[in-house]
This record gives sequence, structure tokens and C-alpha cells, in this order.
Amino acid sequence: MLKKFIVLAALLLPACFANAHEYKVGALEVAHPWSQELPPNAPTVAAYFIIHNSGNSADRLLSVDSPISGEAQLHEHVMKNDLMKMQPVPSVDIPAGGNVTFAPMAYHVMLVNLKDRSLLTDGKRFPMTLHFEKAGDVTVEVAVQKKAPDSMPQHVHAQ
Repeated sequence: MLKKFIVLAALLLPACFANAHEYKVGALEVAHPWSQELPPNAPTVAAYFIIHNSGNSADRLLSVDSPISGEAQLHEHVMKNDLMKMQPVPSVDIPAGGNVTFAPMAYHVMLVNLKDRSLLTDGKRFPMTLHFEKAGDVTVEVAVQKKAPDSMPQHVHAQ
């Protein structure tokens, strides 16, 4: 009996890890939070993820914070006068039944006044808490990677 339990546990373990990088709060799911490894002297770091709203009503990401930084800002990239520009936004709407992708050249979180750079190397993770208007708060673990995931969409806002 013990052997069967160990075999079953070993078979289920990869499935547990596969879902370990998705977080749920209310009708919202935050998937694949990640950040790119940067040089040790980089003054800021960006974090990316996808938010899916399976609910019937919209929600709003109001703010983000992380113990590794003194401040976290919601940003977006916009084209102004033929120039791509990054600018802060007060919040990000999450449409009912829709997705919002935080990715390079789109919405993203800027972590500034970095306090703990030891967690910003490839293979490490750091905590980040997202504060939603309706769903409440959810803390995710942001995976630091040498490069962007191959499947990460570029320049996507709301769908």
C-alpha cells in the first residue's frame, strides 16, 4: 500500500508544480509572474504576468507592492509623436471574461528603490502583492529568468 501511495504522489507532483505558478483571488487568476535578470547595478526591475478574469464583472488592479523595493508602479508603453514612451498609470482595468497581459512593451510593474538585489538573479523568486478593487489582495512569487519566456505575448493590453 505504501508503494502505491509513493508512486501516486510521484506522479501527481509534476502537476502540482505546473500549477504552482498560477494564483487565484476571487474570479481573477494571475498566471506566470516573471522578471528578467538584470545587471547587479540596475536601478529598477520590471515584473510581468497575465491576469484572467473569469467573472461576470470587471475588476481593477489598483496597486502592487513588494518587499524587495521601496516603491512599485503600474506602467504602460504608449506611442506618442512617433516615439514609444513608458508612463505610469493609476490603475489597470480587468474586463469581465477577459485577459490583461503585463509584458515588455505593454503594461508592466516597475519596482524602484530596490532593497534586496539578492533575489534578482536567474532561478530565484521574490514576492509581490497585487491589490485589486473587488477581488482583494493576492501575493505571487515572481520567477527571475535570464530571458523572456518564449510564449510571452508582446504588446498586448486587454482582450
